[in-house]
Amino acid sequence: MKGVGLRRLTFMFLVAFLVWSSSIETCIARKSKHWRQRRHAASVSLYKKKTKDHSHGHHNYHNGGTKTKPPPYKTTPPSPKVKAPPSPKPKVKAPSIPPPQKGYGNGQQSKVFDVLHFGAKGDGKTDDTKAFQAAWAAACKVQASTVVVPAKFIFLVGPISFSGPYCQANIVFQLDGTIIAPTDSKPWGKGILQWLEFTKLKGITVQGKGIIDGRGSGWWLDAPYEDPYDDERKLIIPLNNTVQERPPMPARNELSGKMPSIKPTALRFYGSFNVTVTGITIQNSPQCHLKFDNCIGVVVHDMSVSSPGDSPNTDGIHLQNSKDVLIHATSLACGDDCVSIQTGCSNVYIHNVNCGPGHGISIGSLGKDNTKACVSNITVRDIMMHNTMNGVRIKTWQGGSGNVQGVLFSNIQVSEVQLPIVIDQFYCDKRTCKNQTAAVALSGITYEKIRGTYTVKPVHLACSDSLPCIGVTLSAIQLKPMQERYHLYDPFCWQSYGELTTPTVPPIACLQIGKPPNNRVQSNYDVC
Repeated sequence: MKGVGLRRLTFMFLVAFLVWSSSIETCIARKSKHWRQRRHAASVSLYKKKTKDHSHGHHNYHNGGTKTKPPPYKTTPPSPKVKAPPSPKPKVKAPSIPPPQKGYGNGQQSKVFDVLHFGAKGDGKTDDTKAFQAAWAAACKVQASTVVVPAKFIFLVGPISFSGPYCQANIVFQLDGTIIAPTDSKPWGKGILQWLEFTKLKGITVQGKGIIDGRGSGWWLDAPYEDPYDDERKLIIPLNNTVQERPPMPARNELSGKMPSIKPTALRFYGSFNVTVTGITIQNSPQCHLKFDNCIGVVVHDMSVSSPGDSPNTDGIHLQNSKDVLIHATSLACGDDCVSIQTGCSNVYIHNVNCGPGHGISIGSLGKDNTKACVSNITVRDIMMHNTMNGVRIKTWQGGSGNVQGVLFSNIQVSEVQLPIVIDQFYCDKRTCKNQTAAVALSGITYEKIRGTYTVKPVHLACSDSLPCIGVTLSAIQLKPMQERYHLYDPFCWQSYGELTTPTVPPIACLQIGKPPNNRVQSNYDVC
């Protein structure tokens, strides 16, 4: 029992010692922690004081100033900063290039429409008609838009109509390339009256340095025998006393015998207002080169027409039912009238035009098939004509009605012109025409300053028996003969009344002064 008690006493002593040792360690740890905290607090306080004293010596550039946050206290030197490797830049996808727009230009809405952007090839072989139609359809919707036919390309285009009336106003057709007509008969069917047509538009302009080439030689060669030809040929008698029944045709080529009998006009404007054509060249049209029908406000300037002098019925500019027309600074070479003024035209002013080869500048022909014709207020002045059949002319058919009045031909320079001054009221472009008493009435016709050389007859005034010409005035006429290969004739007048205001060369004694003795009062038949 005594041994057991001793062991129990020893165990209790050991437990008490362990408890006492644990208390001592806890106390020491607490004292050490408090000492470190006091030391750290003292160090921070000292650092704040130094920082505050240092900041007083610097300017504060911020409103109200900012407090600098102290760095944490370190007992060991700071380790050098290691720069982190740069993160790889994200890959940016390159912007895709948009396809060519079907129109381009400044502003929110495109106003320029290039036919190349609508599928045109411009290689002179591919049919680009549909591309031209698509470009026009887009431009038609935009006011003051521009259709571009670019330079250095040749566009094969079949018969096409650039039409309104629902198109926006003031569209520009910028022609700097070349447009050629098909020489295959298939696109023309049984015959079409026009190749390129602009209809029912307001403010349409065709401009540029480009070319419209009708490639008409195949059509000219296939001209039927009954096709009309200029009747003034009957007045031209060669020195060998033979008269040509038909004009000479160009040499035949591989296109002959293929084209339809109806020949198209190269460029036609119909039912349009404020039309301008400038800069372009129209050449080798199958028939008329440039036509204006039912248009008001037409301006043509600084453009040219070019076709051989023996190309049949290839008028340069043809006016019909059109008013307020100005043509100037233009060169016209063709196989028919340089300018033809038809019924329904008034307020036409033509000046500074070169004409030749061709048949001169004509009013008419008028009154064909007993129709009524009305033409008034026509001025043609400052014209150069070389190697033309006629100079300035008025031609009407027997049996017509209506009138021509208020016409001035002034300052016309002619060189080797066969018939410089012509009025022909017995016009007939067929082999035979029947005589009729009805006629288109002519009055107030003035010829002044017509000068130069002629090769057949200086003046030919053939007026109607039943309705003579009245108010024909001749002034400062100086025409000298140049015999080449035709018989020369003196001036001729028939039923022509008016006055000579100056001496003329040669003398024109055939003009009857005053009015006809049985001057018929104008009836409703003649009034326009």
